Amino acid sequence: MNRASIFVQLIVGAIFVLVSAASANAERPNIVFVLCDDLGFGDIQCLNPDRGKIPTPSVDRLATEGMTFTDAHSGSSVCSPTRYGLLTGRYSWRSRLQQGVTQGYTPNLIAPDRLTVASFLQDQGYHTAVIGKWHLDFQYQNPSSGELLKKPKKRGTLSPVGTKIPDGPITRGFDFYHGFHHAGDMEGVIENDTVIEHDDTINMLPRLKAEAVKYIDQRAKSKEQPFFLYVPLGSPHTPIVPTPQWQGKSGINPYADFVMQTDAAFGSILEALERNGFSDNTLVIFSSDNGCSKAANFKQLEKAGHYASADMRGSKADIWDGGHRVPFIARWPGKVAAGSDSDQLICLTDLMATLAEVTSTPLPDGTAEDSVSFLPALSGKPIVSTRAGVIHHSVSGHFAYRLGKWKLCLAKGSGGWSSPQEKKVPKNGSPKAQLYDLENDPGETTNLYESNPTVANQLLHQLEIDVQRGRSTDGPELKNDTDNIRLWKSRK
Repeated sequence: MNRASIFVQLIVGAIFVLVSAASANAERPNIVFVLCDDLGFGDIQCLNPDRGKIPTPSVDRLATEGMTFTDAHSGSSVCSPTRYGLLTGRYSWRSRLQQGVTQGYTPNLIAPDRLTVASFLQDQGYHTAVIGKWHLDFQYQNPSSGELLKKPKKRGTLSPVGTKIPDGPITRGFDFYHGFHHAGDMEGVIENDTVIEHDDTINMLPRLKAEAVKYIDQRAKSKEQPFFLYVPLGSPHTPIVPTPQWQGKSGINPYADFVMQTDAAFGSILEALERNGFSDNTLVIFSSDNGCSKAANFKQLEKAGHYASADMRGSKADIWDGGHRVPFIARWPGKVAAGSDSDQLICLTDLMATLAEVTSTPLPDGTAEDSVSFLPALSGKPIVSTRAGVIHHSVSGHFAYRLGKWKLCLAKGSGGWSSPQEKKVPKNGSPKAQLYDLENDPGETTNLYESNPTVANQLLHQLEIDVQRGRSTDGPELKNDTDNIRLWKSRK
């Protein structure tokens, strides 16, 4: 074979590789996941038509164009644990975070060697970005000395502009990061690994909207590469700061105004996808990290006829469903029937396994321990699960186990902030746990724990197995990061 023939074969081979790669990318959708902060299930108009009074036209539009999941749950009833589970496919209580949330100035809660949704997709050729609230811990470093900064004693003190973030999102699989750590230091704006400016909190939601739209516009210049855009908004969590344009829009209160502004920001993201020709090949998911917070002023909302948890009991921080049943709407033209719905039980930890199936790429062993693909549900088919049930967790670390129609709560009260709180439940005459038949009692009003011990023990046994095995899905046993996982926290 002469040199000319060899050269021609090399050229043909290179073209084949490029065409094959382009074809593979064309078959893989872009993925946009928008996670609101403290947005209640009942805050979305289409999910709560009878008891919801806040207009949410953008999310309602997504529901008419995609699938609404009516039994979707966050991994916890508060911020940080949910975000950990979403990005790793693993319940946060398997880590060092046994209750509450992270505060920053400590090492990233996600271990450096743990696979995340972002790093998994990065390995599949995706460009990955997170624009918004991280809230999973990272450290702050003096750029000159390399010294790690200690958490300021005075609340609200910000790290100086120029401060470095050595273990932030771009070390956990993201190519780009723009946002902040948590609500307490929202004014400290970070891009990639640097604090770039200090800005008023009222500007954060408009900033995140603009950055998300800008990112989508930029990706239009590289359409051959699919992208994953994770947008964990800081709204409508406190500080509740609707901009002047939105103040008073709802006619209810500032929280309702902020929900409307959040919905409009989501609408801008949808418009950017459409404007750039991405809509048909993009899986868009809209959800929330937990239920609505009491900071929304429930009395004021309910006076106007609005119930943030719809017909469910409880709210943010609680073990009852109002604490962790969340809006979850997915749109994927050609794959998901418009205006469809699913009552199948899913959890935000399920994103990892779902995207593995979407990209036809098996997950490595020892990853996504609590993740089950809901891809079949998107086409109206039953989810094939090796997981028995879903584990819920409250702000104080109280556990609950959901299996079919049954839900066992290892708490005497809310396990959170709603009344009755654990310490205020009478010690005498109160069952040590709660059992509910959600099919017949979705409001969790009738405790069957003492009258149906067989079911209660069955759920407790399965919970114990799922905790001890280090995973709730099939596979080799794994290790939790700590042996100090207490299932019962209100036993006496």
